[in-house]
Amino acid sequence: MGALFGYYAAADDEDAVRAVVREDGQPIGTGYDSFTVKGIDPVVELLPAEVLVTGRTADAIQADPRHGHLVGMVGDGGVVTLSLTDSFCDSLARVDLKQLGEVAHGWSASGVFNAESDPTGLTGFLEDLAALAKKATVRGHRLYCWISM
Repeated sequence: MGALFGYYAAADDEDAVRAVVREDGQPIGTGYDSFTVKGIDPVVELLPAEVLVTGRTADAIQADPRHGHLVGMVGDGGVVTLSLTDSFCDSLARVDLKQLGEVAHGWSASGVFNAESDPTGLTGFLEDLAALAKKATVRGHRLYCWISM
């Protein structure tokens, strides 16, 4: 089936863990602003988009302690949650939505995906992530991604 990636907002790292380590029997992410996708890993595949949105270099992003930081894990790693950088969240919250199509074209051409990616689908993903970032920044929250193997 492949991995699923759930992008979501949480108040802090401790709250982010509660989204995946459920003690109430609810599905992962229940009660959090979120959306789920296949095939967009937050560490590798999302990196070119973050470069294009923030203007930071890939090296600077990768050196950021929040980039792909392991926040929590269920069991032996069947589900993990990672943080996204605050600069990416802030930049997405302020981005002009008209720019996201251009970002998606550049991202699609970056070579990070195994096959040619559809810029329209990537634009939709970025629009969803930007909407999530806007809600997060208004609430003082951060962005995270859970990964289910």
